[in-house]
Amino acid sequence: MADNPEMLAYLARLQKLTAHVDPTISTPASNEIKFAAWSLGALSVIDRASLTAWAQNRPKDVYTLGLVVGLSQEKLKNLVRAEFNTASWVKAAKDDAAALIAWLDDTFNLVASLNAQRFASYTFADVLIARGTSRTAATSAGVAGKLIEDAVEDIVKGLGLPYAMRGRFTGRNGETGPADLVIPDFPNAKITVACKGFDSTGSKLTAAVTEVEAMAQVRYADQYVFGVVDGIGWNGRRGDFRRMFALAESGRIDGLYTLADLPRFETALVAAAQRVGLLP
Repeated sequence: MADNPEMLAYLARLQKLTAHVDPTISTPASNEIKFAAWSLGALSVIDRASLTAWAQNRPKDVYTLGLVVGLSQEKLKNLVRAEFNTASWVKAAKDDAAALIAWLDDTFNLVASLNAQRFASYTFADVLIARGTSRTAATSAGVAGKLIEDAVEDIVKGLGLPYAMRGRFTGRNGETGPADLVIPDFPNAKITVACKGFDSTGSKLTAAVTEVEAMAQVRYADQYVFGVVDGIGWNGRRGDFRRMFALAESGRIDGLYTLADLPRFETALVAAAQRVGLLP
């Protein structure tokens, strides 16, 4: 079955949200890794004792030890949470650096990996392999989503409406659903907004659609649900986008807007706020 012309028109309005980042240009994040690597290279001996002292002195840089053994920041955070009951490697290092280093070494052979890598010679192919398996796309996704959140928040602020960001709102029968912005607050939400922006594709888009479906599922009759959804990644995930667009078509959510549609979103938001008594 052919796609709805309105949906195709929506997809045609999607725009690229994240700028290309030249991987050869230094950034604050790359400089942090560089300085951490230099400090590890300056250690005369790599063993558990020296790494424990290093982690005590540089707890914020512990994530570079995760990079040594192939762990992304997100993976390290999840593993640290399971092992030390905190998602913060900084806190884990401050609380018990020796235990943290022992766990990294026992589980991932940190000492041997660091000794093997820190003075090794790397080829151009090695550099490209490292980039090809990096988490740059995930970082870009966060930037894209924040761009949409900021745009929506600016509109809400301009209207003088009370609001809260990122949490779970209360819907019918006391059920809760996720929202990126609610008006006026999460326990008493009258208007809820999902802000979803992706330039790349992947399971995170499926998860975003599932969140919007959950919002539609728990809303009560006079509670508004809007979506501001943009980014060229949706073109590569049309099956997911169809599910979300169908929510708007069927009236299960009150509107779906790209960044180019923000004037229309503001008009709809004002009308909703007036109906629930938040604007005159």
